[in-house]
Amino acid sequence: MAFKYSKIFLGFWICVITVGCEVGKKYQRPDIDLPDNYRKTDSLAFSDTADIEKLEWQNILKDSLLIRLIEDGLERNFDVRNALINIEIADRELFKSKFLNLPEVDLNIAEIGRTYRSENYRSAPNSKWYEGKEPPKNMFLQVGENISAVTASWEIDFWKKFKNQKESDLADFLETVEAKRAIENRLINSIAKAYFNLVQLNAQIEVAKTNAALSDSTLKMIELQYEAGEITKLALQQTEAQRLAALSLVPELEQEIVIQENVLQTLTSHYPSEVEISNNLSEIVRQDSLIDIGAPIDLLRNRPDVRKAEYKLIAANASVNIHKALRYPTLTLGGSFGLNSLLPENWFNIPGSLFGSFTAGLSAPIFKRRELKTAYEIALLEREKSELDLYKSIYESVAEVSNALVSIEKQKERLNYAERRVENAQSAVYNANLLFRSGYATYLEVITAQSNALQSNLDRIEIQREHYEAIINLYSALGAEW
Repeated sequence: MAFKYSKIFLGFWICVITVGCEVGKKYQRPDIDLPDNYRKTDSLAFSDTADIEKLEWQNILKDSLLIRLIEDGLERNFDVRNALINIEIADRELFKSKFLNLPEVDLNIAEIGRTYRSENYRSAPNSKWYEGKEPPKNMFLQVGENISAVTASWEIDFWKKFKNQKESDLADFLETVEAKRAIENRLINSIAKAYFNLVQLNAQIEVAKTNAALSDSTLKMIELQYEAGEITKLALQQTEAQRLAALSLVPELEQEIVIQENVLQTLTSHYPSEVEISNNLSEIVRQDSLIDIGAPIDLLRNRPDVRKAEYKLIAANASVNIHKALRYPTLTLGGSFGLNSLLPENWFNIPGSLFGSFTAGLSAPIFKRRELKTAYEIALLEREKSELDLYKSIYESVAEVSNALVSIEKQKERLNYAERRVENAQSAVYNANLLFRSGYATYLEVITAQSNALQSNLDRIEIQREHYEAIINLYSALGAEW
């Protein structure tokens, strides 16, 4: 009869294991109301031949020295290396979650237990331990056990708690992968901008030196006229002030160059030292490389920070299901097999000391001082926070792309005006010098023309850098990969 009931009970557990129930809701991406297109002006044109899913930094960068710096940074940067360790940690957690459905097995190698009682206890010294001797009335040995056994416990995942835990661990793992991509994206952006700054500073220092040399020749001419009594000392002083103003830019720019080199070396995890760079600011980025920017919906699969936010939401959703399942009954199978004896000399007497047991239990939490319910409510709120974080990252990413698009166009327009301004200023310097030698222009007009030329060249280089930064920001905002 007992065997019959055991078969019925075993059949019930098989049904439980086979069917099971899943509490909570499966993850579904929130209904995100995205615009069809980015905000941009009609004059912007982009290629429709490139694949937005394969947007790569190498398509836009053509300076081999910059590419080498980026590759060095991706290999050595401490944040990237920390991100790799985080991926390994998450991978270990994910691998562990694959074993949650298996039973726990422990080996009790050797356990000795002794229970002593006294005469006022309800039992008496009736074991064979005192055979042939008079047992004491107080602190006599009531129970003596010598055990070696294998025990197993198996919690049935009836509510799919372990399945949700695995889903949570997978989302955590993928989140760390996207976190690494986001760090790499920011690192490439930072290295490129620092490199642009360094090239700009070197170009500006050359402009300052050229302008100072031009002021030198003008000063010599003014000195000759001053010695001849044709002009006053004021003209000499103002010309000297113009030359010194150009020269004073040199140490200032040299200081900025050293600081910017140190920034680059820090980003690539090197100690401060000189950095080899290109001398041509116009040959760093492919300005004519048009791309398909896609639609805002593409950010959900391309932007690492957006993907990271969604994986965080997936993990939060799984956490809600887990905390909900913890409030339901737990189904557990258990058993043990081994050796058990009262006397040590019979410990390994086989089969006399063999024992085995099987347990099956259904337990449910009744009152846990509101711990389970509170944990579930907090998990719901954490999921809501994660969903808001996803919305926030999407809104910010759409704005970043839109900002980069308008910046590219407006910086291009500014660069066009700046180049025309430089041409005009250089022509003005040439004409002012000719007219001054001919007596048709004053020294003030020469100084003003040189000052305008200096500022125009410095501004053009600055705008060129800002234009490059806008292009880099667009690639970064679209989620380009290396």
